[in-house]
Amino acid sequence: MSKPQHFHFVLLFSTVVVALAAIANATAATSITPRFKEAPSFYNSPDCPLIIDENHGFSILFSDQAVHVAMTLDTAYIRGTVAAILSILQHSSCPQNIAFHFVASADASLLRATISSSFPHLNFLVYPFYDSSVSRLISTSIRSALDCPLNYARSYLANLLPSCVHRVVYLDSDLVLIDDIAKLAATPLGDNSVLAAPEYCNANFTSYFTSTFWSNTYFSLTFANRKACYFNTGVMVIDLDRWREGDYTTKIEEWMEVQKRMRIYELGSLPPFLLVFAGNIVPVGHRWNQHGLGGDNLIGLCRDLHHGPVSLLHWSGKGKPWARLDANRPCPLDALWEPYDLLQPKTPFALDS
Repeated sequence: MSKPQHFHFVLLFSTVVVALAAIANATAATSITPRFKEAPSFYNSPDCPLIIDENHGFSILFSDQAVHVAMTLDTAYIRGTVAAILSILQHSSCPQNIAFHFVASADASLLRATISSSFPHLNFLVYPFYDSSVSRLISTSIRSALDCPLNYARSYLANLLPSCVHRVVYLDSDLVLIDDIAKLAATPLGDNSVLAAPEYCNANFTSYFTSTFWSNTYFSLTFANRKACYFNTGVMVIDLDRWREGDYTTKIEEWMEVQKRMRIYELGSLPPFLLVFAGNIVPVGHRWNQHGLGGDNLIGLCRDLHHGPVSLLHWSGKGKPWARLDANRPCPLDALWEPYDLLQPKTPFALDS
């Protein structure tokens, strides 16, 4: 083969390789991030305040008058996040006054594009969260999903969000609201409390820590002067100013460092929150976290609703509604999540008899 022919062959071969690589990358990206339909547009009711921020014009992303919502964003739970966003907007009286703050893992740009395509008019910012921020502190727990670094991002919201955001509602991605989030966001925090969440004082609080913890005199005195109750960290109203002032991220990290030296708990990111805050939070009505609909952390069996009114349905636990629906083995309550699912195309399902 002559040199010109050889050159053209190499050039053609290289072009084909590059093209195939681009196709492979595009296919991989498509397979990793599912496609979602565009959500309907939602508008404020006539009595909603017009938010004008002195420093940022009409942007609500930095305004005290906005309802600020923080969630995590990753490819594993993006379907749940999209459903949660839709439920929040659909049941809000002032959906245009909601500012979303997404803490994202890898593929932040792809995740940002996914949210933008489904919610073209959504007010949101995306903050990258690097595994190295917390991975050195994570200990293995009873379920591998609980060991994901992004699961600990809620401990770093005060560092990630702008200092002009003073209060935020943190929500997990495996839930839907059926009430106006502004009601939850308006929860009074009193003079000193850092966060508010539904408490469950009938739960066996001692079970959230190991015998190593309770047998240690110093550790067991942690709750000596506190009426400590279990609370689920998937739904919280947080005063970010008080969090920053109290340096609560450091306090949580200190307990995580203890856990690395001696095993004092089994449940991932929850116990450090309990160690720092249990007994010192403002209790919120249980209607705002009908949790446990995903079953326990090992099996994920179907569960019924707790007694009482419902404003938020939370599939905490191993079983997620989208996975059970796709497997054609949904629990009865998964049908309450399905109307908010924007995945296209969706797999049809039928309730088990």
